Amino acid sequence: MNIFKQFYKSIYSPKDIASFRFQGIGKTILYVFFLTFLSILPAIFYLNTMLNAGIESTKSVINDDIPSFTIENGTLSAETDVPITVDKGDFSIIVDPTGVITNEDVEDKGNAIALLKSEITVAAGGRIDSYSYSMMEGLTLTKEDFIDIVDTVDGMKGIIIPVISIFMFLVSSAVSFIEVSILAWIGLLLKNLAGRSISYRHLWRMAAYSVTLPTVFFTIMSALNTPVPNSFYINWFVEVIILFLAIKEIPNEKTNIEN
Repeated sequence: MNIFKQFYKSIYSPKDIASFRFQGIGKTILYVFFLTFLSILPAIFYLNTMLNAGIESTKSVINDDIPSFTIENGTLSAETDVPITVDKGDFSIIVDPTGVITNEDVEDKGNAIALLKSEITVAAGGRIDSYSYSMMEGLTLTKEDFIDIVDTVDGMKGIIIPVISIFMFLVSSAVSFIEVSILAWIGLLLKNLAGRSISYRHLWRMAAYSVTLPTVFFTIMSALNTPVPNSFYINWFVEVIILFLAIKEIPNEKTNIEN
């Protein structure tokens, strides 16, 4: 069965997920990479959109709407006593030297770049990434320097987007493999509840396919730029339920012996 047919069946069929436990580990690893790539597509799209549509807006906003600021010794200072938010269509720029704005507030904006008190935060396609100013220890960054950086990004976006996309894929892949491994360990408990005999290596293969449905759901929500409340708990709950249903599809050895 090819990977696309497995993907389709893994969305709705615990019985097929159970049958995939006997396939080679290489194919399962490839499937995890495939799901990871699928899950980051909306973020890559929004990153590309934000860079292309947001660079000119950013330069305009910084020049006309943002007060002078300085990032020094890991802290942002600016000529304002309140947070400033400038909305440009689907893109927002935030400057907050007060510490009032949180990463969650930035995420709620959808597509945004925020200069917060101790970090710069970028939200795009349902994903949010933060970078501490302490990474620039010994450097001082001003409003004029930031405009120069934006000009540099504009000229290098053909390189920056692929590099960031590869980095996102590698990091997301690592997270996916950890997630599947943890789910497989949970499967060791579930198999006892279901009264089934199955090894961890088989559970790992089944876990890899059990994450398909929530991955598809959250990818669609990300593509629609729609945050899902309690997404962490929903994701794990669905994964555990699907894996448990798949485990129950495995024939009970005791029943087979009695028959």
